[in-house]
Amino acid sequence: MMLLLDTHILLWAAAGTLPKAAEKLLLDIQNSLFFSAASLWEISIKKGLGRDDFAVEPEILRRGLLDNQYQEVPITSLHALAAGDLPQVHKDPFDRILLAQAKTEGLTLVTSDKIFRKYSGPIHFIPVGKR
Repeated sequence: MMLLLDTHILLWAAAGTLPKAAEKLLLDIQNSLFFSAASLWEISIKKGLGRDDFAVEPEILRRGLLDNQYQEVPITSLHALAAGDLPQVHKDPFDRILLAQAKTEGLTLVTSDKIFRKYSGPIHFIPVGKR
């Protein structure tokens, strides 16, 4: 599978606190792993706001992802248009662009965020609390 990891999955991977189900997906050599420029943007903004749950250095995270063969998905105008076509389930622009990227690029979004259960699309849910 081609997997686009949401921001919290990336943060948990960097911290070594992935839920078991996510760890299994990421370690499966049959899967190709992707991260979005939007996740690094979100981390940069929220780290700058002093959020403790976004304490990782985005530059170091990006370098680590690339060094470990993750592929970066840039944000394009097609992604922006697809985000605008999503149902108005919630207003978080980072979540919306991640889902739009997954749909547009033929990727499966890996997330633990329950709000995504309200969307249709290529989404793989990771239960939290099982680390």
